[in-house]
Amino acid sequence: MENENKIKLIVKEKYSEIAGSTEKCGCSCNCGSEPTNINMLNEDYYELDGYVADADLGLGCGLPTRYSEIKEGDIVVDLGSGAGNDVFIARSLVGEAGKIIGVDMTEAMIEKANKNLSKTGYGNIEFRLGEIENLPVDSNSVDVVISNCVLNLVPDKQKAFSEIYRILKIGGHFSISDIVTEGELPASIKKSAEMYAGCVAGAISRDEYLNIISETGFKAVEIKKSNRILMPSNILKAFLTEAEIDKYEKSGVGIFSVTVNAVKNL
Repeated sequence: MENENKIKLIVKEKYSEIAGSTEKCGCSCNCGSEPTNINMLNEDYYELDGYVADADLGLGCGLPTRYSEIKEGDIVVDLGSGAGNDVFIARSLVGEAGKIIGVDMTEAMIEKANKNLSKTGYGNIEFRLGEIENLPVDSNSVDVVISNCVLNLVPDKQKAFSEIYRILKIGGHFSISDIVTEGELPASIKKSAEMYAGCVAGAISRDEYLNIISETGFKAVEIKKSNRILMPSNILKAFLTEAEIDKYEKSGVGIFSVTVNAVKNL
């Protein structure tokens, strides 16, 4: 528990720093300082309906809304909603009849999201402060859960997916973009707080990730999209020695961004 609280504090501090920056940080925690930006993870949002530029901090690793099958009138929850990027995209899909709830554990991000919301005039979006392992959302009340490059930062992933299961209606589903691994990441990366908050070292293996989802009770678990992430040498050099880099590159270890869908079906 002490280690989990420490991880949460690191992530919260780093994403508070990002929220206060005027730059688009990419999937990193050292906004504005090289060489830790990993913004090649984020897919292009610019052409999507509902896009709000000020809400796009470049922190995603996929487009969960593209595979979410959100319908007009749906109630949608975005986990780790940040400045509201995916929330505003989802709002364009649910229309006036639906509702979007963004949940984030960082006060600075909630403040930034509400500032962005105030410029839109939308009345069916709400941002709530809370943790994914203990969501401030009623049970069996949500049609679709989305999340973008956040679940890997949660220490207790089993609890996180249990909470997703709890809040979804029967027949409801999720579409989550996240980071997973193939093989064992070097300890030097895992131990780095900066790289952890940068969406890589908090990742677990693809098989473990999918097993947790299935063991939680979800059905029709499916990877909708998978992209291999090639780590630039300047980033590797920030965390590994030359010998470690050589070993890492020959090991076959892989880092992937995936978008996973599953259904609560009882």
